[in-house]
Amino acid sequence: MSSANSTRTSITRRTILAAAPVAATGIAVGTASSASAESDPTAAVLHWFDATDAAVTAAPASTQVTNSRTWAIAWLAAARAVRRVPHGLNASHYRGAALAAAVHRALYALAPSQTAALDAALEEALAPIPEGRAKRKGVAAGVERADALLNDRVGDGLDPASVSPAYTPPAAAPGVWQPTPPAFGPAQQAGTRFAVPFALDSADQFRLDPPPAIGTPQYRADLEEVKAYGALNGSARTQEQTDTAQFWLGSSFTLYNPVLRAALEHHTGSLRDQVELVALFHVASVDTQIATSDSKYAHVWWRPVTAIAGEVEDGDPATERDPSWAPLHATPSHPDYPSGHNTYSGSAEEVLTQLVGDGPGAAFTIPSPTAPGVTRTYTTWHPLTAENVDARVWSGIHSRSADLAGVELSRAVAAHVLSRAGALLA
Repeated sequence: MSSANSTRTSITRRTILAAAPVAATGIAVGTASSASAESDPTAAVLHWFDATDAAVTAAPASTQVTNSRTWAIAWLAAARAVRRVPHGLNASHYRGAALAAAVHRALYALAPSQTAALDAALEEALAPIPEGRAKRKGVAAGVERADALLNDRVGDGLDPASVSPAYTPPAAAPGVWQPTPPAFGPAQQAGTRFAVPFALDSADQFRLDPPPAIGTPQYRADLEEVKAYGALNGSARTQEQTDTAQFWLGSSFTLYNPVLRAALEHHTGSLRDQVELVALFHVASVDTQIATSDSKYAHVWWRPVTAIAGEVEDGDPATERDPSWAPLHATPSHPDYPSGHNTYSGSAEEVLTQLVGDGPGAAFTIPSPTAPGVTRTYTTWHPLTAENVDARVWSGIHSRSADLAGVELSRAVAAHVLSRAGALLA
């Protein structure tokens, strides 16, 4: 544990860290400087946003939904801690301390290898807050809320082993998902559907209707489009379409963090509003991935590469197998319907639109982990969703119906999460 050089923070840090493990090597905290909640609530929130991002990036789980869970727990605990200020206390001092203590405490438990950096982030955040009852009470509230939520989520089924357990695919048949080339790896995310949601009543609450059946006009149109535009060789794609597919190929969790940060950078609301935005964004993401797994493994629908180049004929005289066909990008190892990338996009757009508006109020620029050195600039949220829909077709890894169904599902889940905000944040 790092030593406390300031008498202003030593007592509160001992309180926070009392039950924490010994710190390991740290990482660099993000780019935002700490500021008191009173002088600049956005800077205070961005300080912890960057600290969370740095901790999760340095010690990521192997499954995307597990990383989203870390964000959801840390920021939901913070949102609960800052929601109400005890009578007679300075609200800014209390909320700044509560935010710091809650996120720090949760990350201490969920990213234990990053304790040195988290300690530094805590000390920087608490230093500008004057000593007094508001600071002490805020710290205590943050610790209490984090501990309670961590305890509540023990065994929630969102650890990597539970998310992707052993799974035996159904026997090969027309329309049925099978492991895909080149790795023919085991199914992933089959266990997420059994996890405990934050707000959903059950994983199947918004289960999608089945995908377009083989032989229907929509099925044929889907297959024809992805065969023509998603091929590795001889594709009808333009260079711009290929670039879009490459840009959005990476983890949605990673791609959308800069988007959420842009929403905070231009946010004019209170610290409480901003903390709630981060919390609800990630809670909706987790519940969306639970619902996505449910629909994927309820329908177990085959991927385009299996429908086009696989050994099983679909029986539709209007379609023709092409064993030489391969997608632009390797197909992820789980069923086609719905697209998980697009469930993440739709959830993000729904939360941001309802809580912020159509856009952040200024242009924002985001990078991509799968297109190094490339950035894209937007002014509203919706184009990101539209590009994700197209990108998965142009990558050759999803049908358009799977993409659009993903957006539909995730908007429904996110809207439900927001409708339950009062209970979630209490």
